[in-house]
Amino acid sequence: MRWLVATFFLCSTALGLKDLGAPNWSCDSSVMAKSKKVPTSAHSVRFADIKVIGALGDSLTAANGAGAQPGDPLAVILQYRGLAFQIGGDKSLDEHITIANVLRKFNPNLVGASKGIGSENVWEVAHLNMGVPGAESKDIIGQARALVNTMHSHSEINVKEDWKLVNIFIGANDICVYCEDPYFNSTAPHGKTTFENNIIAAVKILHDNLPRTIVSLTGMFNMRMLRKIDKKKYFCEGLHTFECDCESNKKFTDDDIQGVCFGYMDGEKDIQTTGLFDDKDDFTFVVQPFFNGITDPPYASPGVVDMTFFAPDCFHFSAYGHGNIGMHLWNTIVQPVGMKQTSVNLSDPTVGLHCPSSSCPFFPTTKNSQNCAAHFTLSELD
Repeated sequence: MRWLVATFFLCSTALGLKDLGAPNWSCDSSVMAKSKKVPTSAHSVRFADIKVIGALGDSLTAANGAGAQPGDPLAVILQYRGLAFQIGGDKSLDEHITIANVLRKFNPNLVGASKGIGSENVWEVAHLNMGVPGAESKDIIGQARALVNTMHSHSEINVKEDWKLVNIFIGANDICVYCEDPYFNSTAPHGKTTFENNIIAAVKILHDNLPRTIVSLTGMFNMRMLRKIDKKKYFCEGLHTFECDCESNKKFTDDDIQGVCFGYMDGEKDIQTTGLFDDKDDFTFVVQPFFNGITDPPYASPGVVDMTFFAPDCFHFSAYGHGNIGMHLWNTIVQPVGMKQTSVNLSDPTVGLHCPSSSCPFFPTTKNSQNCAAHFTLSELD
């Protein structure tokens, strides 16, 4: 496996797969600095204070097909974890944008970034990327347990003292079975959907076992756009019949797909707004909702889908797609809660990476977004 990882990475580089990096990116030293004292509150964490990064999710977190050559759909079975937009660490930020690569600008000793090609149970590859291809929301409960166990089993991680960022992205596979599985049509007590309750259950495991943790949930995207990618592309349509039953089920209309996605988005927002995970000072939960308002796929020209954004199966993200999503995710992370963007232009790769606020240089949370002064602490430069 190690031989395969090294060889393919060199071949991919030599063949010049399209990518998106942020060469020479930096911010003012005042926002790049760590805290003078290690913070005890999740609402006073500077980006340089984050020592550990982890991720839960499905094949989009495992980065299936991200390094595949165009026209090679078989390579989509490979998990290019080192390119994953939330946690990949194969390249430098100059070459490829991921949240891990951005955070390494603040703290070069960040632990947890995934590297190379392989499955979630190979530490040398996955590190703290627990994403599993095919995972539905119910599966991130087990992933949360695995993440807790993995952190506790590695001496380079001080679970009690280190500040940790755990990224979650889930929901696509729930949509793919929604039209056929009554389990996903159910509404649990108190009006919450099964999807919402699954996320709550997973986050509660993190909440109960990982002190000093910020959970960042990348909001659900509108899978109605898949059908726009498929339009007049029979190869893509055929692959999606295999990958996502409900996407190819004509009885499950565009409005049906969109309605379920909107419901999932509302459930994610509900977890944040109820303050369910703001009951102790060293843990919090934040939704990054930039996908919510996007109804169109990225375009290369008016009406022409930019297929370089996608792996050869026309669904998973390519390396360039991961870099693009990583850019928009970071730019949403640094925005205050309540003022976060709910739509971005996936067709424009020139947006660039934004810097944290100089007036409130902490990881934006529900509480510090309302009153930063109440959580303000000094940096090592003060």
